[in-house]
Amino acid sequence: MSILVGVNMEFIRCEDKSFADGIARAAELGYRWVEPMVHNGRELLSEAGYFHSVSMDEDPLEIKDILDQYGIKPSGLSAHCPLMRPEISVPYLQKAIRFAAAMGAPVINTDEGIRPSWVTLDDAWHVMKYTLQSALRVAERYGIPIGIECHQSISKTTAGLLRIATLVDSPCLRVNYDTGNAFLGGEDPYAGLKAVLPLLCHVHAKDISFGQAQNEQGKVTGTPVGCACGDGVIDWPRVVKILSEAKYNGVLSVECGTPAQALRSREYLQELIAKQEAPSCAASSF
Repeated sequence: MSILVGVNMEFIRCEDKSFADGIARAAELGYRWVEPMVHNGRELLSEAGYFHSVSMDEDPLEIKDILDQYGIKPSGLSAHCPLMRPEISVPYLQKAIRFAAAMGAPVINTDEGIRPSWVTLDDAWHVMKYTLQSALRVAERYGIPIGIECHQSISKTTAGLLRIATLVDSPCLRVNYDTGNAFLGGEDPYAGLKAVLPLLCHVHAKDISFGQAQNEQGKVTGTPVGCACGDGVIDWPRVVKILSEAKYNGVLSVECGTPAQALRSREYLQELIAKQEAPSCAASSF
């Protein structure tokens, strides 16, 4: 059993750096797992080296080479798209799955996206099911799960998240749980985490500052990044205990806004995990 600590590439966005620069910085900060973000086509800031997102028009093995250069592995791909826009999301998710498989990422993470004004809530379920069924045909072939994240109007609740993550009966339809988004959406993140454990494949370790919690809890459906883990409202010893007891074998992908926060988060979480795992490690040595 092993809980690992990784970092989402959003931590480098504040410095307007490229993907390669972000990987170098992650390695410098002591990370061995990262969560790259991908996009379709060409994007001006990424092309100019000012943004960390990776175009899926690039060679995924070239991206893997950059990771390998620094001894880093992908915990997953951040591949968010509007599930209620199948004309966009079906080809996007299918491409992301193939990209992930080629570069060695074990999961792609997404959410339902913003519901278009012309799609009723009743219709949304049918459209999302069609999108997921189409994408999962590829996911199952490549063995790459799709992790649904709590991040928009439906998935902000645990019930909504679980309904989306069970729209299709597939071993590749899973959950990427985001502690900070769940909290801001008005949910109990610990009860929510326990509820999704049977489907859990990836975790976003997002803490929320006390000021943001006071101003936004119950008013938003999520946030791009949080503060350093341990500096905010999330009870990380409780989160680690839940995951440890469930024998979660995967990555806590830190979502924060600066390299300094990324460093503090890694040190804090790794210390917590070491303390939680120490008794079982000692027992297993006899």
